[in-house]
Amino acid sequence: MSKTVPVERIGAQRCAVGESPLWSASEGAWYWVDIVARTIWRFDPQSGAIENWHTSEMVACLATRSDSGFIAGMESGLFAIDLDAPVREHCLATPLGLGPGMRFNDGRCDRQGRFWSGTMAMDMALARRDGRLYRYGGDGTLAGPFVSGMLVPNGLAFSPDGRTMYLSDSHPHSQQVWAFDYDPDNGVPSRQRLFIDMLPHPGRPDGAAIDTDGCYWICGNDAGCVLRFTPDGKLDRRIDLPMLKPSMCSFGGADLATLVVTSIGAGQPDGDTWAGATIMLRPGVQGIAETPFNDQAA
Repeated sequence: MSKTVPVERIGAQRCAVGESPLWSASEGAWYWVDIVARTIWRFDPQSGAIENWHTSEMVACLATRSDSGFIAGMESGLFAIDLDAPVREHCLATPLGLGPGMRFNDGRCDRQGRFWSGTMAMDMALARRDGRLYRYGGDGTLAGPFVSGMLVPNGLAFSPDGRTMYLSDSHPHSQQVWAFDYDPDNGVPSRQRLFIDMLPHPGRPDGAAIDTDGCYWICGNDAGCVLRFTPDGKLDRRIDLPMLKPSMCSFGGADLATLVVTSIGAGQPDGDTWAGATIMLRPGVQGIAETPFNDQAA
């Protein structure tokens, strides 16, 4: 079940809180963020060029937009971001539940191009169950919350057919992953049930991805691994990584068979050269292309 796979580091930079790796098929490039540093990174695997842009607030998650630029979950709301010089940011929506000391966290689009993201209290030590899950459509409507009472909403993913939604709470006091029936026509999740209890498994559940077999890949934060669970919730693979705190994984590349994993460097020993690194590996499976945000999806 445990497997060693060669990894390649992307650049020498170390992220304080690396998150949201994202393959842009139109550009043939990878993006990810450093939440604490308020930075968006870009890597072109063809040229090897690495660039970065700074934002006015923390960016926790990104999705490409169907026209250009990105939609992002930030501190004060959901924003449209264009990486021009200077960076242009436009607030799209702010939920009423997004109070002081909070921000958006993990997020991605469903298969129809609606953007989903959850909010959290930034000071995890407070263990405040203020986290809520929202949906933003191309018609400019922010809907929800669909799930409330979370500590750290994370692990958002959608099955290949778009009819199952996955969501986790990655706080040490929770460590649960749920599955929902998902109606692709109206974008409403229902029948929440436990998919994985992560307490018996290594690490806390963090960011996730889906492969073509419908298996759920999730970072084992604090355990230095990524774990693959079958659609019935059985662990069938573990890949050990050189960093202790992997934060999110995402499939991409021209064949969608490369897995990029971000990690957290904050609070790790200075001598740990892999802490905060962003890496690539080939796990031997193919992922599902991320759907860009669709400004026609209600």
